[in-house]
Amino acid sequence: MTVAFSAPVSAPFVSVPLSVQADAYRAELAAGAVAVDLRGADLHRVHGALLGAIAVDSDQALDLLRPDSATALRAATVDAQWILVSEDGYDAEWLAWHLQARGVRGARFVVGGHRALRRRGVTGSIGADALGLYDPR
Repeated sequence: MTVAFSAPVSAPFVSVPLSVQADAYRAELAAGAVAVDLRGADLHRVHGALLGAIAVDSDQALDLLRPDSATALRAATVDAQWILVSEDGYDAEWLAWHLQARGVRGARFVVGGHRALRRRGVTGSIGADALGLYDPR
């Protein structure tokens, strides 16, 4: 992931959590947070989709999830509660920090990413019979 900034990013310390443990993922969604799956299509094919999550390319996530961006999603507000999920958690951590630095205090990442969710049985995998519906032939 490559992102360039025209000015340095800094943020005052605010006592807002930056991370969510994988075992608290479902509770966060039940409380109103929206999952954002940052993994690429190749990992979706291998490990399955994260059902109920918005799939966003990690290179576009910073613009799509912050309200002051010209390309922001309608749901992108300063009050939005995003739970960012990357494969190992590192890209999601970076994005959560940058979103919080830009005023989106509800941006958090899953520690350990999708790998940690899979270890806890949160996969969203789709069976082979359903995949046949999307066969490009």
